Amino acid sequence: MNPRSVTGEIDTLESAGHEAGDSLTLSFDDNRLLALMFGEHDQHLTLIENRLGVDITPRGNQIALRGEPGARASAKHVLSDLYKRAADGLEITAGDVDGAIRMAAVPDDDATADEVQIRTKRKVIRARSPGQKAYIDSLDSHDLIFGIGPAGTGKTYLAVAAAAAALTSGRADRLILSRPAVEAGERLGFLPGDMKEKVDPYLRPLYDALYDVLPASMVDRGLHDGTIEIAPLAFMRGRTLSSAFIILDEAQNTTPLQMKMFLTRFGEDSRMVVTGDPSQIDLPLGVVSGLHHAIGLLKNIEGVAQIRFDVSDIVRHPLVTRIVAAYDKDAE
Repeated sequence: MNPRSVTGEIDTLESAGHEAGDSLTLSFDDNRLLALMFGEHDQHLTLIENRLGVDITPRGNQIALRGEPGARASAKHVLSDLYKRAADGLEITAGDVDGAIRMAAVPDDDATADEVQIRTKRKVIRARSPGQKAYIDSLDSHDLIFGIGPAGTGKTYLAVAAAAAALTSGRADRLILSRPAVEAGERLGFLPGDMKEKVDPYLRPLYDALYDVLPASMVDRGLHDGTIEIAPLAFMRGRTLSSAFIILDEAQNTTPLQMKMFLTRFGEDSRMVVTGDPSQIDLPLGVVSGLHHAIGLLKNIEGVAQIRFDVSDIVRHPLVTRIVAAYDKDAE
């Protein structure tokens, strides 16, 4: 049993706080949820203590916080967010705790933490960084969204999740997911196998994200009946995509002409997301990136949002953050 976990009766899902000196005490009505908050061997509490510089002491249905006022306030925000997550019956992972800690630094505004989320058939995905919060807001409010930044920030995964939510809610009739097959030079005829076998390796990250947010049977059915299409960018030419949620991933590897071709596929009642990392361009030397060209050209166009992620938004293993930071420093 968790050494700091407790059991008790379920009353309500609210929490309250009482502050005295350098201590803040939080009271939770359903202390059976606290074990989920604490994590195995209190690993979640330890993470909060180390990241925020507070001491956390559970006593029955109360949690005492000691530390600087700002650190205590942040810890209260984190614990309250995790409690709500547990009360909703959602799993709490170390990544969720890390996300709650990041979001504790975001100033309060009109959108609560519960509203900054994407609900799919398989999971509820909440913003884990300020950049993700802005991105999720834009995915719901703009017709064309650019998600720009380093690997591990969730820009592709969140776009696929938003597309899946749009499909299942009826806000989109189909999903179109695309990538430039730049590694093959788009000369796919030289590769072995049929066309699907040639291009699937370059599109695998999109498949992985889809299967993570939707039931496998729904993805397979959608791929079969055409409501879900995953195809290389070259296959988009000459089409008009209406009532669709359209995603272009790895857009830094497009040329300006390819980007223009893709952006002009817009049809009625469609939404388009373009994601890419300008630091990972695989185009031949001297070829201008279509992503770089487009974000400069379209920065003041009504209906277009540009969300820029940075190292602080990386939500993968902490080592990824340090690796990206090292490469960025070297590039400078």
